[in-house]
Amino acid sequence: MKKIILVLFVFGFMIQSFAQVITLPEVEVLARNYKYLDDVNLPGVGSAVEALQRYATEFDLKNSEYYEDEYEKYFISFFIPDGKILAAYDKDGNILRTVEKYKNMKLPIEVAQSITKNYSGWTIAENVYLVNYHDNRGVMKKEFKILLERGNRRMRVKTDELGNIL
Repeated sequence: MKKIILVLFVFGFMIQSFAQVITLPEVEVLARNYKYLDDVNLPGVGSAVEALQRYATEFDLKNSEYYEDEYEKYFISFFIPDGKILAAYDKDGNILRTVEKYKNMKLPIEVAQSITKNYSGWTIAENVYLVNYHDNRGVMKKEFKILLERGNRRMRVKTDELGNIL
């Protein structure tokens, strides 16, 4: 019995000595559109918005079917059921500007508190989140267009990302 255990023990070490070492190719991580993500990030609006913005950031223009050497700018659209982004890229894949629109997203706490404070008794029926970004100027506009209802009456309200009524 001791010989069998000893043989299995030695056999176990022999199998590991024949293992192969596989080297993986290097992965290049590009951080060219981090400024866009930093500028448009708005906590509390939902993971769908963040996922679509991250996808637009990570889009590899040079390896896409749309890339040709002769053009200086490229306009690419990204869609999800609740929103869309139209992004302009330069020939190196950097985001120049975006126009974004998202429907019925989760409102940030500041916006929701401002609406309930200023319009008590009204309920939020729909909302639209709009973002305009320009590379040289950063975010030019972040606003929420909110449709409020009270019985048969309706009212439209615009707020910025901090809840200030526009």
